[in-house]
Amino acid sequence: MKLLLAASICFLAGTNITSAAEVRVLSPVALKHVFEKVGPEFERTTGNKLTIIWGESGGIKANVEKGESFDVAFLTLGFVDDLIKQGKLDSASRTPIARSGIGIIVRKGAPKPDVSTTEALKQTFLAAKSIGFVEHSASSRYVPVLLKRLDLTDALKDKMKALSGPAGPFVGAGDPEIAISQMAAIQPSDGAEVAGPLPAEVQLYTVFGAGARPSSDPAAIAFLKVMTSPAAVSALKESGLGPLM
Repeated sequence: MKLLLAASICFLAGTNITSAAEVRVLSPVALKHVFEKVGPEFERTTGNKLTIIWGESGGIKANVEKGESFDVAFLTLGFVDDLIKQGKLDSASRTPIARSGIGIIVRKGAPKPDVSTTEALKQTFLAAKSIGFVEHSASSRYVPVLLKRLDLTDALKDKMKALSGPAGPFVGAGDPEIAISQMAAIQPSDGAEVAGPLPAEVQLYTVFGAGARPSSDPAAIAFLKVMTSPAAVSALKESGLGPLM
């Protein structure tokens, strides 16, 4: 993968980058694995430095609107389009990246509940002591819809717990017992693992995209191009992110 990625970076960067630059990236945790794969090679090949600030899509959008300093922002594609309309992102840099499904997260090593069917998912929710969801995330915005579709809004209202950061570490520490999260956001060090994706009948795929601020340094545009290279696509698949449909 390294040779493929290096070749991709050299080709995509071309001769447009003449001096090293810092590329400030705002990104959801769901893309962390991909950056760990492509980031070091991008830095080595181009001489540029990536500074990555992790967040959730809703928070990233709000921070961009407030004027936070950045070069490239990764977030849900709908938010990318909103920021383009506001003039916060360059329309020419709009880059769809991948789609991510939602799953149920449990503590690593704990028995995995059955979430293979809609009825099994309902029973898992009813049996759980507590159910977490990440504030300001794409999955959190779907939670009320999901519970309504399952007719569990009232039954689960006292079990739901908003989490102030990625779900993995919270679930790994045992509080909450399970969580609803983007599957790609779960990292090996979290102490948590995916019990399974939501059943197809109630699954929601979130499309992640990216854009650069207007008048961006060429290094930022080069990094966006690298994120659609074959090596990056391979890393996306490894992290549980699916191809765009």
